[in-house]
This record gives sequence, C-alpha cells and structure tokens, in this order.
Amino acid sequence: MAKQKKQPRPRAQTPKGFRDYFGAEVVARQRMLERIARIYRLYGFEALETSAVETVEALGKFLPDVDRPNAGVFAWQEADVPGGGSGEWLALRYDMTAPLARVFAQHRNALPTPYRRYAMGPVWRNEKPGPGRFRQFYQCDADIVGSASMAADAEICAMLADALEAAGIARGDYLIRINNRKVLSGVLEAVDPAGAVDRDAVLRTIDKFDKVGAEGVAALLGKGRLDASGAYIEGVGLTEAQAAPVLAFLTSRGESAAETLANLRAAVGESAVGAEGIGELEQIAESLAAQGYGADRVVIDPSVVRGLGYYTGPVFEAELTFEITDDKGRKRQFGSVAGGGRYDDLVKRFTGQVVPATGVSIGVDRLLAALEARGQAGAAEARGPVVVTVMDRTEMASYQAMAAELRAAGIRAEVYLGNPRNFGNQLKYADKRAAPVAVIAGEDERARGVVQLKDLALGAKIAENASLEEWKSRPAQFEVPRADLVAGVRRILEGTDG
Repeated sequence: MAKQKKQPRPRAQTPKGFRDYFGAEVVARQRMLERIARIYRLYGFEALETSAVETVEALGKFLPDVDRPNAGVFAWQEADVPGGGSGEWLALRYDMTAPLARVFAQHRNALPTPYRRYAMGPVWRNEKPGPGRFRQFYQCDADIVGSASMAADAEICAMLADALEAAGIARGDYLIRINNRKVLSGVLEAVDPAGAVDRDAVLRTIDKFDKVGAEGVAALLGKGRLDASGAYIEGVGLTEAQAAPVLAFLTSRGESAAETLANLRAAVGESAVGAEGIGELEQIAESLAAQGYGADRVVIDPSVVRGLGYYTGPVFEAELTFEITDDKGRKRQFGSVAGGGRYDDLVKRFTGQVVPATGVSIGVDRLLAALEARGQAGAAEARGPVVVTVMDRTEMASYQAMAAELRAAGIRAEVYLGNPRNFGNQLKYADKRAAPVAVIAGEDERARGVVQLKDLALGAKIAENASLEEWKSRPAQFEVPRADLVAGVRRILEGTDG
C-alpha cells in the first residue's frame, strides 16, 4: 500500500498587495476617522455603511466583449440559477461612490433630498501592487446627492479643509485646489472645434503638468519629448496654434481668484460650456470667501484634472505642501491625500434621470502616513495596558479584581495569563505590550495590605541614562496601600512622581 503523501503546511504570509494592521496602527486610524467624522456631522452629514459586495452591473465595471468582469475589481459569478442560466456577477466594492449611487437610486423615496452622507471603510482593487500601493485600503468619503447648487461644492471644499485640520494637518501645510471639467471642455473646443483630436490624450498630457511643467507639456502636445531615462515619448501631434489655448489654460493661475478667472475666460474663447464652467468656479470662490476660506486654504488651479471619467463639473484635490524625505534621501512634497468633484450622471445609470451630486474622498492610509511623517500619529496610542502580574495562581481572583477596579476607573488593564512561574518573563511580556505600569502583589504585600507599582517607562529611561544615585533618588518602583491602587497608577500615567 502506497504511503499517503503528507499535506504541505500553508504558508504564513499575507497575499500579495495586502497587509496586516496591528494595535497602534488600528487605533491611530480609528482616532483620526473619529475626528474627521465629528467635522462631517457638524456639517449635517449622516453616516452610511453599505455592503462590501455589489453587483458588477452596479459598479459599472463590466467589459462587454469578454466572459468575466474587468480585472480592476475582485469579482466572481454566482452559481447557476435554478431552471437554467448563469448567476450574476458580484464584486467587492471598488470605491464608495458607486455604492452610494445605487443606495440613492434604491431608497430615494425614503431619503431626504439633498442627501448628505459620509462613509468610511475598506475598498478593494484588483490591480498590480507596488511600493505603498495596496489592493485593500481605506477611504473616507462625504457626498451631497440631489443638489445642483455650487454652494454644495463650496461646502464640500470647506468641510475638507476643516477635516484636514481636525485630523492634525496644520493650516499652511495643505492646499485645496479647484478646477472645473467644463472649463477643460471649453479649452478642448478651442483647440479642436471639429473633434478630430484625441481629447483623452490631451487630458492625459494636461495631467502631467505638475511633473513636466509648461515646457514639457508643450512638447508632449506637439511632436513629443525625451523623458528622464532618455526614452522618446510620442506627442499628441497638435500644431502650435492648437496647443496655445491649452498652455494658456494651464498657466492661467493668477495672484487672486479674480485674476485666475479672467485668464481662464481668455483661454476658453467663445466656448459656451467653458464660460459656464468659469461661472461655476466664480460662484464657488464667492461662497468660500464669504465663509472665511482664503487663498491660504483653497485656490482655483487649472492644472487639476482628476482621472475619473464620471466628473461633470467642479473637481478638487487636497495637496499637502510640506516636504518629506523619500527612501533615497531626497526631499519631495508629500502630495495629494484627497480628491473629488461633481458627478451629475452617476445616479442616472439606475434611474434614467439626472440626479446632481458632488463629493470628496480622503485616502485614509495616505493621510495617516502624512501624520506619521510629521510625528503626529501613533504617539498616544503606543501606550499599552497596565499589567497586573501574578505571584500566586491561587489568588487569581484578587488579581482580576485589581484589573476590574482599574478598568472601572477608565484605565486599560489586564492580568498576566501566561505561566507565572518566571516573574522576569512577566516583566518582559509587559515591556512587549508597552505597558506603562506593572502591578505587583505577592504574599508579603497581601499580608501588609499594599501593592507595588513599577513605573516601566521611567525604569527604562533610568536604566539607559541615569547613574545608580539618580535611580535611588527617583525610584521607578514604590508601594501604595491596596485601597489606593487606582490613585497610584493614575499618578504614574499622569507623569507625576510616585
């Protein structure tokens, strides 16, 4: 009889493009999102939590000529339905906006209009992962559905500024930049009235303005240019006369909103849709100025394009302006952490009727990384619970009573539940948990009605930096009456001498 082959053990590793989040990271994210959510609620927004799974049809991610959904989503087909036929395709949500469009279309008779909602949670994208690019990440969205007023777009931008500041980004370290897709359309009409030019290629070129500047864009709109690696990139093929309105548009940002708007009017020429877009930007600028949001926080910037095709009007991005050092030691600006715009046609896919909508999405992981780069994330959350050590297994109930008292006072606490035989291992465990205090109560302490409190953070500092005399003058371990357990622990947590 053949020997049965031993089943190989599964590999203990995360799938490619995914990652695990541990205690301090999770708490830092939760606290940041709570601060942002408070701002959203101040503006009258209500929380919405949609299903993590949507139909592929609702997501709008189906390729028409193949037998499976777009590779951009994680999708699967349900089992065959009874009576014949194939089941529908389902997918993990790709973003928070498509589910909102479905929800509003499905529940529109029960929802107030306009409908203000915010949503926070993970989204999944079946894309090639890379450095800092994951297949699962968090988004934090806020949208207004059912209002065509530019006051809604202005309110989203004002709220975004407030949210960034509430999260910990100082004023002066960010800038919200606003543009309008209609102005872009007006420029393209001026470039190409007959519609003979590849307009998507022109848009992609405009989107490179931040990286290659006006000279680089001019070359790419024409015959092409050599990139930094020496490779030649083919251009769009516009003549100098055709490229002129695009370059005028990209360089039209002035010292004030009024100057920028005047320059944009010159760039769009006689285009009616371009003039409409400029009028909308003017309304947004007036609304923000009336609310006290000046050019130190929000500006009109024609170089903002936004990649998604469903934007129909104003678009905006929040850019962090401070410098960080990359992996190679080079200084660079942190860049964009949020973006959004108006998408008046998205709900129409379900209802057949135009439903105006506008919103913004904050990249949670990007914003957290920015706070970490500034030393503003994770510091308070790094402290672990107070650890009540175990000197006698038969007294476990009394140790648990100590932990319960600390918890009742709002202090994180746990009882050591490993093997208590080696006390040194208990202290090593407390160090690994980043515990600020260890509570020690053996037979002698119980007999005298006291407990020992060991200030682990102070002990570590003294052990590293202080002499024996300094250790004696400021002991990191002291005893208090058992009845004063909570007060003694609180003194250590608040940083006062024991």
